[in-house]
Amino acid sequence: MKPATIHPQQARENPEPQEGSNPMPWFVIVLTALLMAFGVLYIARSGIVNEPPLGDGRSTAELHGAVPMAAGAAVDGAAVFASRCVACHQSSGGGLPGVFPPLAGSEWVTGKETTLAALVLHGASGPLTVKGSSFNGAMPAFAAQLQDAELAAVLTYIRSHWGNAAAPVTANIVAAVRKETAARTEPFRGDAELMPLK
Repeated sequence: MKPATIHPQQARENPEPQEGSNPMPWFVIVLTALLMAFGVLYIARSGIVNEPPLGDGRSTAELHGAVPMAAGAAVDGAAVFASRCVACHQSSGGGLPGVFPPLAGSEWVTGKETTLAALVLHGASGPLTVKGSSFNGAMPAFAAQLQDAELAAVLTYIRSHWGNAAAPVTANIVAAVRKETAARTEPFRGDAELMPLK
């Protein structure tokens, strides 16, 4: 039988790696077992409904809107904006050109507070003119997600930032608009329905 020819390219190759026969060190096994035991105990002792020792002190029900806010409780409009609005309107209030309208210098933001409240409560879809530019998108409704005090706080925030200087919005105004427009089941159809309210 003729011996196999080894080509120069094959001679350059390293041998195939082999799994060693050394066992895993005992301290690695012990450390892994301790970490797993700690994780199981930590998860078992941490109930999801426990009140957090840190944070703003709101319960899970309050965060989901199931519990009305206490009368006179302060709401941080900037925090509501950061959690609900910043993705579209940006932290600068400038929006995204051609996609999401700006809040800075917007006639809708600094205009009638009742129109702005209705717009945020029920949302809008279709062509909407802001600062002379047309935007054809959709804004979600926040009536079911935010309470009157939260809506008032975020509306006051956007009406007083990025160069805007409009009067604050109270929870009573939002409540009145919510009651007046309670029969509405769909978003406003852009300029067609909002211009008459301007």
